[in-house]
Amino acid sequence: MKLSPITDSRIAEILLVEDNEDDVFLTREAFDAAGLKVNLHHVDNGKKCLEFLRKQGIYADVPTVDLVLLDMHMPVMDGHQVLSEIVKDEYLQHLPVVVLTTSYEAADIHKMYKLRCNSFITKPVDFESFVKVIAQMTGYWLTVVVMPGKN
Repeated sequence: MKLSPITDSRIAEILLVEDNEDDVFLTREAFDAAGLKVNLHHVDNGKKCLEFLRKQGIYADVPTVDLVLLDMHMPVMDGHQVLSEIVKDEYLQHLPVVVLTTSYEAADIHKMYKLRCNSFITKPVDFESFVKVIAQMTGYWLTVVVMPGKN
């Protein structure tokens, strides 16, 4: 597997796993406001996330993602369960997973890092701060960090 940062020659593929439509809208707006060129895919629960990442069913032809933005509290399968499945799956365990949530709970933070999340970010309340967080997080993960290349 080739190692490389995301370059200007292609647009990064990001999967947002979020059940709150208002947060989905704000996240899309934050990417736009930050001037970030990404393909932001969205699913609204953990079961769909795993199907997307494994390219199963209706997700058979989706692109391979570079980064997963994972909410913790969702119906069907929550973020804890999703991350637990990702780290057990040899095909998926290399993917960087950033927990993007409203939780400030120490127990949640500890549990997600214990499950091997790569970052835990609490969503800021105001939009301007949220845009700044999205820009910094994306800049770090897609330009600074060297990640496994796609097969």
